[in-house]
Amino acid sequence: MITVVGWDGSELSARAVTRLHEAGLVVGPDAIIGQLKLNAATARDTSLLETIDDHLEHGEGPAVVLVQGDPGFFGVVRELRAHGLKPDVLPATSLVGRAFARAGLHWDDALVVAPSGPAQLARVVNACRAHPKVALLVAPGVGPAEIARELAPTTPRALIVCEDLGGPDERVTHSRMGEATTRPWKDPDVVLVVDPLHRPGERGWVAGAQPGPQEWALAFGDDGIPPEVRAYVLAKLGPRLGDLVWDVGAGVGQIAVECARLGAAVVAVERDEARCAALRANVLEHGVKVALTRGQAPPALEPLPDPDAVYVGGGGLDVIDACAARRPRALVCALRKVEQVPAVLDRLREQGYRGEGTQILASRLSVDPDGAHRLTAADPVFVVHARPAHTG
Repeated sequence: MITVVGWDGSELSARAVTRLHEAGLVVGPDAIIGQLKLNAATARDTSLLETIDDHLEHGEGPAVVLVQGDPGFFGVVRELRAHGLKPDVLPATSLVGRAFARAGLHWDDALVVAPSGPAQLARVVNACRAHPKVALLVAPGVGPAEIARELAPTTPRALIVCEDLGGPDERVTHSRMGEATTRPWKDPDVVLVVDPLHRPGERGWVAGAQPGPQEWALAFGDDGIPPEVRAYVLAKLGPRLGDLVWDVGAGVGQIAVECARLGAAVVAVERDEARCAALRANVLEHGVKVALTRGQAPPALEPLPDPDAVYVGGGGLDVIDACAARRPRALVCALRKVEQVPAVLDRLREQGYRGEGTQILASRLSVDPDGAHRLTAADPVFVVHARPAHTG
C-alpha cells in the first residue's frame, strides 16, 4: 500500500501517524521530515517514482509519501496515478487555502496558477494582468520578484507573499511591487496577486476563472468594423486566458473589449484622444481590464511586452512589420480596400508568415413600413489572418 500524507504544519491525524509508524519507507522533502522528526529515507522529486518502485519490488512493507498541503491539488497524486499506482490519500489544507486564510481574504473567485518553471512566466503574468485575484504557487524562476518586474508599471497590483507556510519561519508580507523586486525572499510558497481597485460582484457559482460571456461580437454602434466581421476576427485571434493580445489602432476598443471578455490580457494602442476616451468608456461599461497606450505605432509598440496575438485595425505596412517582428502566433488585420490585401500578404510573407485573405459581406434583414422584408448590404471588409510559416 502507498499512502500520501499531506502536512500543513498542524498536528497529524491519528490515521496519518499510524501509517507513518507502519511504513517500511517514508519519502518526502527534508524540511518536512526534519520538522516531524522522522527517522526515514528521503528522496528527491526526480527519484521519487524510482525509489517507490524499488521498495515495492523488494516487498519491504507499506510506503508513505509526505508532501506539503493537499497532495491532490497540483501535487504528487497525479504523478503517482499516471505511473499506475493507486495511493490512499490523507490531505491537509492546501497552500493556497492557507495563504488566503493568512491574508484574511475569500478565495472562491481566485484564479490559481502553478507554473512548472520560467518558460511559463509570460502566461502567468498575462493571467495576473487579466484577472483581479490570482494565487501563484511559486516555482523556480517564477516568484514575487519576477511577477512584480513583469507587471510594472502598466498593471498595478498588490502582492501578498507567503513564506514557509505552516513552518517555524512562516511570514506573510504585504509588498509593493517595487519592493518585491529587490527584497530578499526566503523560499516563498505562494504569492497572492490582487487588484486593489477591484470590487467583487455577486457571488458566483463556479470557482476561479468565470465562464465566458453569454455572447460576443457585441453592438458598439456604427464606429468600427461590423459585428459579423468582428466575430471572424476573434475566431482567428483565439484570445484566451494566459494570452496577451495587442489591439493596434484600437479605435473605440471593440476588439480590445471582446478579447478581454474572453479572458485574455489586452493592450490597446490608439493615437486619437477622442477615441481613447470612447475606448475607456467602453472598457468601464463592460467591466473588463484593458491597458491603454496612447501613441502612434510603430514607436508606441516598442516598450510593450511581446504579444501572443495581434489585431491591426489601423496603420500602414510599417505597423505590420513591427508587429510581425515580435512573432505573435496569430496576426489579423481588417482592410477596407481590396487593393491593400496583396501588399499586406506580401509583407507578411517577407516576415515569415503564411497569410490568407477573406472578404466578409454581411447583409442585414430589415422590415419596410409596408411589412415587406429586404436585405441591406454593408460595405465589404477584407480580413487578412496569418500565422508563422513554420507552424502547422
